[in-house]
Amino acid sequence: MADARFFSRKGPFSVAEIAALTETTLVNAPDETRVFHDVSPLQNADGDILSFFDNRKYLDAFVSSKAGACFVRPEFVERAPEGMVLFVTKDPYRAYAKAATAFYPFETGNGVISDRAVIDPSAKVGEGVQVDAGAVIGAKCEIGDGTIIASNAVIGDGVVIGAGCKVGANASISHSLIGNLCLIYPGARIGQDGFGFAMGPEGHAKVPQLGRVVIGNDVEVGSNSTIDRGAGPDTVIGNGCRIDNLVQIGHNVELGMGCVVVSQVGISGSTKIGNFVVLAGQAGITGHLEIGDGAKVAAQSGVMKNVGPGETVGGSPAVPVMEYHKQTVALSRLIRKKK
Repeated sequence: MADARFFSRKGPFSVAEIAALTETTLVNAPDETRVFHDVSPLQNADGDILSFFDNRKYLDAFVSSKAGACFVRPEFVERAPEGMVLFVTKDPYRAYAKAATAFYPFETGNGVISDRAVIDPSAKVGEGVQVDAGAVIGAKCEIGDGTIIASNAVIGDGVVIGAGCKVGANASISHSLIGNLCLIYPGARIGQDGFGFAMGPEGHAKVPQLGRVVIGNDVEVGSNSTIDRGAGPDTVIGNGCRIDNLVQIGHNVELGMGCVVVSQVGISGSTKIGNFVVLAGQAGITGHLEIGDGAKVAAQSGVMKNVGPGETVGGSPAVPVMEYHKQTVALSRLIRKKK
């Protein structure tokens, strides 16, 4: 169970309510008015707790669990402990996410503005906005209803942030337009100068960065990640993207919808990335490339040429993943021969 010092729980919810919310099929549920009070992993759950089983590796934990109810795939229904209420679905983890969000809804602003916050008189602050101590909101900013600006966050002049967002402590945002329901985690840096210079032996002349960062709805930007503003064109992050901690996104980069960018990825300037692309940890993407919809880049890959839609690449320089595996096997054989 979640620590009540840090998390506020709603509920309880009945079997019928949970099934309707998650669009799952009930099995072994003689009393649909029965209620559950919390969510928890299989190994920690008891009779009034809801859990989930989505990975065969945890089959032993499932069959021995004391959870009162569980989200489960159809093929594992017969393995459930006696008396466990089953919410049957092809995607237990997604169903669990919906239920867990009902018990622990996302935080929204409480309408309290600290007297130690600094807000320019020309800023437009919506209903229910929470601004914590030390936060700064600059001139002509617009902050949407219910948004939270946490302690010591700095929102630069003219920035627009939509409704239901949260900007974490010590984050800084400038030259940016941000949509609704976005989570900007502590220490993120958004909208600062891109890394643009006219380079030469006589010195590196700074090129003014005259674009913006435009972020869609339902985007997460992890702690200590950086998104540089465009040099002329904007840097664009599409709806539903998930950006992990310690990610660098250069100027003029465009991310489509639903992209997942894992920690320590670096994307150089002017690269265009399609919809639902996955960039695994520590991948590096050189500038001015195109990565197609649904492509996947393996961890620690170095991408130096375009990647087609749906293609999976790995290695450095990155190649199609099957070729990468062949290279790895060939190198291993070569090393063994030399011993």
